[in-house]
Amino acid sequence: MSSRRPAEDSGSSPEAFREYLRLLARLQLSPHLSAKIDLSGVVQETLLEAYKAGENFPREPARQAAWLRRALAHNLTDSIRRFESRGKYKVEEHSLEQALEASSARIERYLAEQQPTPDRDLAGREQLSRLAEALLMLPEDQRVAVELHHLQGQTLVSVGNRLGRSREAVAGLVFRGLKKLRAILGERRDQ
Repeated sequence: MSSRRPAEDSGSSPEAFREYLRLLARLQLSPHLSAKIDLSGVVQETLLEAYKAGENFPREPARQAAWLRRALAHNLTDSIRRFESRGKYKVEEHSLEQALEASSARIERYLAEQQPTPDRDLAGREQLSRLAEALLMLPEDQRVAVELHHLQGQTLVSVGNRLGRSREAVAGLVFRGLKKLRAILGERRDQ
């Protein structure tokens, strides 16, 4: 019997989801918690669980992503609860998992709009990772505006309130961020 994991045999390692998981986790944390919780540690813990799952870790990328989202929701909930153990903030794992699913659906819709070609499904996992990495290449204010507006579904006014900017200023940030994001993703697709 082989000691290699099925995911490795099929060429789809959980590691390929690292930046995607960081993006999802970052989208779920409020500003006051994002500076206090180690997202890299939460993502690392999630990936470690996937490796430990061995043959129980799914082979198909869509099922892998769903498995990892559930594990991320659990680990993120635990981290928030440990940090806020005094009961100041109530965190429900089920609602966090639903929020992660909603964010993931918005990300996948965005990617579908950007690349309406037949190879979209074949490269889904790679696209998720590329998008997460490309977002990190944007200037911070543009990245936050794009993430909040397009990936969390917040209104421009709501994003403006969070960033302390006008609706028009946020619209400009989103426009410039999306333009730069498309250019980055286009360059990476051509490589």
